[in-house]
Amino acid sequence: MNWLERLSDGLAKTRQGVRDSLQGLVGRRPDAALLDELEAALITADLGIRTVERFMGRLRDARGAEAAGSDGILRVLKQHLLDTLQGSEAESLGALVARGPVPFVILAVGVNGVGKTTTVAKLAQRFQDEGKRPLLVAADTFRAAAIEQLDVWAGRIGVELIRHRQGADPSAVVFDGIAAAKARGAQVVLIDTAGRLHTKTNLMDELRKIKRVLARELPGAPHEVLLVLDATVGQNALSQARQFHEAVGVTGLALTKLDGTARGGIVVAIAEELKIPVRLIGVGEQADDLQDFQAQAFVDALFGGSD
Repeated sequence: MNWLERLSDGLAKTRQGVRDSLQGLVGRRPDAALLDELEAALITADLGIRTVERFMGRLRDARGAEAAGSDGILRVLKQHLLDTLQGSEAESLGALVARGPVPFVILAVGVNGVGKTTTVAKLAQRFQDEGKRPLLVAADTFRAAAIEQLDVWAGRIGVELIRHRQGADPSAVVFDGIAAAKARGAQVVLIDTAGRLHTKTNLMDELRKIKRVLARELPGAPHEVLLVLDATVGQNALSQARQFHEAVGVTGLALTKLDGTARGGIVVAIAEELKIPVRLIGVGEQADDLQDFQAQAFVDALFGGSD
């Protein structure tokens, strides 16, 4: 099974929920009650209220065969979502690194349990496979397990890791990481930070301190603030994205755990409301399950390919 097939398989629950509602329109002229049912299904899929409201307006303005029955509605929906998502399709991290400064610093942020450490490690493996020299920095000193997890990944893929003991100042780890990158000729520095609750002011302040240390030691850094989000939490991911963006200026998103969620539409909601580039989406635990986001491929996976 290739990656696009895994993506389609992972989004099956989201796709089925929407298609179940569309089936109620087969052979029938959409009336107010049926459209209300469809609207509720789209909101349940976490496409976002703003996105759904704009789509329903577009659907009600459609004429003739364009909006006749489930096939016509599905065509209008797919085009609407594609229009929305193409605005969030962005330059890949690989392209950013290729044309960016050396070392290129990626600061990964996000709450507990979103797959941040794994995402950082997978990116390190990708850059190494591309012939670059990455350096991992274990700045999540709150959890010993996070340091050990990154250490295991570093050993597995043969990438250097800068780490301190549990409880150390994360900014000190970052300081040493930048010094090591300069001394060892690393091309990409990937920093894993503590999974912090976005409602905890002191933890956000710690993250701002890390950014200040980076900017002082390497002007212009971090070059990418990558927010990792768990797609399965739906609208809470949108809330996290909004608050992290306000606090530290997120420049790109990685959406993980799209496999098996009924809330895959959260990608659309975030694209609609925050206009932050979606860099990566993940559908599993393997390194190649993390891929660059492509709007057309995502919409096809969400609704079953071409009409």
